[in-house]
Amino acid sequence: MTDIFLEGGRALIGAEFVETSLAVSGQDIARIGSPRGRAGLAIDARDLLVLPGIVDLHGDAFERQMMPRAGVDFPIDVALADSDRQAISNGLTTVFHATTWSWEPGLRSGDNARRLLEAIERHRPQFAADTRFHLRHETYNLDAEDEIGQWLAEGRVDLFAFNDHMDGTVADMAKPRKRNRMVERTGLSNEEFDRLVGRVIARATEVPGSVSRLATAARTAEVRMLSHDDATPAMRQGFRTMGVTIAEFPINEETARDAAGNGDAIVYGAPNVVRGGSHTGWTKASDMIAKGLCSVLASDYYYPAPLLAAFRLAADGVLPLAEAWSLVSAGPARAAGLTDRGVIADGRRADILLVDDSVALRPRLVAVISAGKLVHLTDATRLLGAATTPHEAVAAA
Repeated sequence: MTDIFLEGGRALIGAEFVETSLAVSGQDIARIGSPRGRAGLAIDARDLLVLPGIVDLHGDAFERQMMPRAGVDFPIDVALADSDRQAISNGLTTVFHATTWSWEPGLRSGDNARRLLEAIERHRPQFAADTRFHLRHETYNLDAEDEIGQWLAEGRVDLFAFNDHMDGTVADMAKPRKRNRMVERTGLSNEEFDRLVGRVIARATEVPGSVSRLATAARTAEVRMLSHDDATPAMRQGFRTMGVTIAEFPINEETARDAAGNGDAIVYGAPNVVRGGSHTGWTKASDMIAKGLCSVLASDYYYPAPLLAAFRLAADGVLPLAEAWSLVSAGPARAAGLTDRGVIADGRRADILLVDDSVALRPRLVAVISAGKLVHLTDATRLLGAATTPHEAVAAA
């Protein structure tokens, strides 16, 4: 692997931006503030920000590469390769593909979840981003419990989330536009969909026991857990007692405060920040951030959002950029238990972004280094000449 030297640049070191140089050796940051030495590749980072790579705990934009239109499928390996390039080109160096395994057939079926898991495992070495599997379990999907428990025991799941969208599904069945979208996603007829929902709801009393057993399996496997769309402090407390320490998109301030007061990680969507509010009309993420009720921002359904969100928070005066950046790097790394990344420091994994911040609210990604490899470069004039050996230097004199 070629050693890389970053000359100059305003690097985020701790909570401050420092004008310095960085040396990368192998997969790690070797030295901060060192001379170039014999690095085979050097990049001029002057006038650029040098930031730790984005850690994205929840992104499902890859579904659009799998099914760009309802009923139009593309091979999973093609979809994942395209998603990898999109993620890297937006600064996401660690990606948790949020894969929903629901009780419904189609895009979010068990067959699709299995294919995705197998494809991620098979093609992971080829991806530029560190690509991981975040399983989003619909709690009414009772028939999947045994297989999911096996996946957890085998170490195949990197994050495990409890989702319960049943109330929303029932409500949306009375809304023609949303109903049509749900039915199209499953490939069923309207009548078949209605019958399926009826059968699933009839087993509601079995759900709590299943959730408890799967939480025990995840704890045993030491897999971090999330609860999705917590609606009340009591709901958050119930999940916390089962070891679910990440609150993903709590839907009101009261629930977020309960999470924060008990040391839980709190995830909101970066698109919410970029757009100035939730597309569902629920909690406004920037308000929660201003109140100290958010520790992680995720791409959710739009890969460009984390990069844009951090700069928007700074421009709007919600947080200084260093603190805003923590929401997309150090915060998610900490929540996921990834102690080797999320900050720029000696010995940490070399996931590094070079960003041109000269245009307000529109940061431009110039280069991405992932695990010590230059995997994205938009400005070749930033490449510096080859290092001069001592022999060459004497000869030139």
